[in-house]
Amino acid sequence: MAETPDFEAVSPADTAQMRSGGGASARDLEAVYDIPVQVSAVLGRATMQVSQLLKLGRGAVVELDRKLGEAVDIYVNNRLVARGEVVMVDDNRLGVTMTEIVKADRVG
Repeated sequence: MAETPDFEAVSPADTAQMRSGGGASARDLEAVYDIPVQVSAVLGRATMQVSQLLKLGRGAVVELDRKLGEAVDIYVNNRLVARGEVVMVDDNRLGVTMTEIVKADRVG
């Protein structure tokens, strides 16, 4: 079973110090900490015709555009932010370990 890495919590003060060039203070950033965001992990994609889709039934396999072991894309509010690996959290739950943060200029 794969283990998820331990992450340290980042305080608002730490966040402000990490930003280059000054900018927002820790107090400025606190306003966004409680805003919920949608996080999605995309295993892969497939394109098919509606007629093929309608023929699918229980047990059907849809082939995705990714290979086994290839990184999954991690989206926050429909924006690609990272890539990672699927891990088992406990006996019946999955999670994603981030292995690469995608910089804004590399998205797309």
